[in-house]
Amino acid sequence: MLMRIWAVTVLVTYSWLMAEVVAAEPIQVVAASPQSDAQPIIVNKAEFGVQRVGSQGKTTFIPTFRVPLQEGTKYGWQIQLKNYKGAVTWREILRLPKRPETWGVDSGQDLNISPDGKEAVTKRTQNTTDGVIKNFWTIAPGDPDGKHRIQVYIDDRLIAVFEFEIVPLKKPKAEGRI
Repeated sequence: MLMRIWAVTVLVTYSWLMAEVVAAEPIQVVAASPQSDAQPIIVNKAEFGVQRVGSQGKTTFIPTFRVPLQEGTKYGWQIQLKNYKGAVTWREILRLPKRPETWGVDSGQDLNISPDGKEAVTKRTQNTTDGVIKNFWTIAPGDPDGKHRIQVYIDDRLIAVFEFEIVPLKKPKAEGRI
């Protein structure tokens, strides 16, 4: 009888310890992608910011979580995948604080709008030679200010979350009148 109690105690302790090890394991941002011939997907860097185009036509990415509410401002994310080349299918969920006046996309994009009009789901396959995938949105008339969130998935695995705020521009102070 004592041997049976000891065996049950060892078994229960072992299963309890193993459950803790499995539960304590962090979720890794690594996925074997079926569409990419089993290349592992490892995120090196994930950034959110605005995109500026200089007078010479050169595009510059400026990391920030505060986006000015100014028509034509481009904001979005770029993610560097480690040692990755080829096609990547990603899905992005953009959540706004309230419904914009309109939703618009470039032709060829797969975009679905939620019934409340505050969420857009974009799905795209992008070819990369340097491991960088990215997506940008452009501020349009009627876009809301406030807190926004973007979630990016590859193969149904969440690989990045960006919480940012679109802020109204400060109006210049009026000159004193006589």
